[in-house]
Amino acid sequence: MSHAAPAPVGGKLVTPITTVLGVMVLAMVAVLAVRFVYGLGAATNLNNGYPWGLWIAWDVVTGSALAGGGFATALLVYVLNRGEYHPLIRPALLAALLGYLQAGFSVVADLGRWWDFWHIFWPGYAQVNSVLFEVAVCIMAYTVILAIELLPAALERLGWQRAKKKLERVLFVFVAIGVLLPTMHQSSLGTLLVVFGPQVHPLYQSTVLPLLFLTSTIGMGYAAVTIEAAISSVALRRPLEKEILGKLLQIGRGLMALFLLVRFGDLVWRGALHFAFEPSLPMLTFWVENLLFSVPLWLLASAAARGRARLIFLGAMAMALGGIVYRLSAFLVAYQTGAGWHYFPSLGELTVTAGLIAFEVLAIILAVRVLPILPAARSSS
Repeated sequence: MSHAAPAPVGGKLVTPITTVLGVMVLAMVAVLAVRFVYGLGAATNLNNGYPWGLWIAWDVVTGSALAGGGFATALLVYVLNRGEYHPLIRPALLAALLGYLQAGFSVVADLGRWWDFWHIFWPGYAQVNSVLFEVAVCIMAYTVILAIELLPAALERLGWQRAKKKLERVLFVFVAIGVLLPTMHQSSLGTLLVVFGPQVHPLYQSTVLPLLFLTSTIGMGYAAVTIEAAISSVALRRPLEKEILGKLLQIGRGLMALFLLVRFGDLVWRGALHFAFEPSLPMLTFWVENLLFSVPLWLLASAAARGRARLIFLGAMAMALGGIVYRLSAFLVAYQTGAGWHYFPSLGELTVTAGLIAFEVLAIILAVRVLPILPAARSSS
């Protein structure tokens, strides 16, 4: 199947939208300046009962999952040799790189003694039996891999075709590593909750959390790629690749079906299903996320439905929102550290999170305008 070669979209870099996004980024920088100078207590509502909050639950756990479209799409295109998905690979890698940069920066911002962040790079400080150590190493390594995978786009823009061809000869090595690393740390984010034992609500505490986190990550990644494609299609007045995206979500539907089967099967096996009917906040979020996960199963059940842009977008949104609610619930709502401790994000935390999202959107807009990321537009007929 032939596809149009990637090309810069062009257009103005400074627009009302990019200006608003820039202001949001500046607000984030101001809050972070206070945080780094005066400490976490000056900018967050974290406490001894809740040592992590929105910056970890959203910026790291959820953000990296939505960025999973990079390795999930690379798996289809390069490993499984499904060339029909090739137009999606560079946008997916770009979003993944920015998502993982956001996650890595958020970890540093969340460290109490942030000036010691360099310890992770020094072997003498390595805690090889720590789940967090494995997650940190994999995230850092995968961020570098993503930059290398996107480097051909920059070399192409600079006209360095010889350097690009040399890199592409060995790119398969980095692609293989780039597919492996996320499967390790995404599943380990689930393992991180396992070690908390009874501090996590029974609806969310399970030894199959690594599998649940990994399968939902791939589904969220495909959903994020679809949403990004739909928004860029409308914003840039480009035709939507409905056929490709419909097939992509068909794979996502299979993963969501597997997720629901494993999750409910695990609850029955552990004798914990009754908690899904006992009034509590985790019970409420449990049903919300599972209902969202089920939407693509019936909304996109037919081939005709998977060819309609509106249904494709709604199915992808439901899949992504289901994963977002699941991760936020597992790390915040279901985390019950004990009586007397409470947490709700501060205005500073909300400002930083909004600023990071704004930075990612702004970077994507600027990148697609100056770099060959999206396929050259074809006239829709």
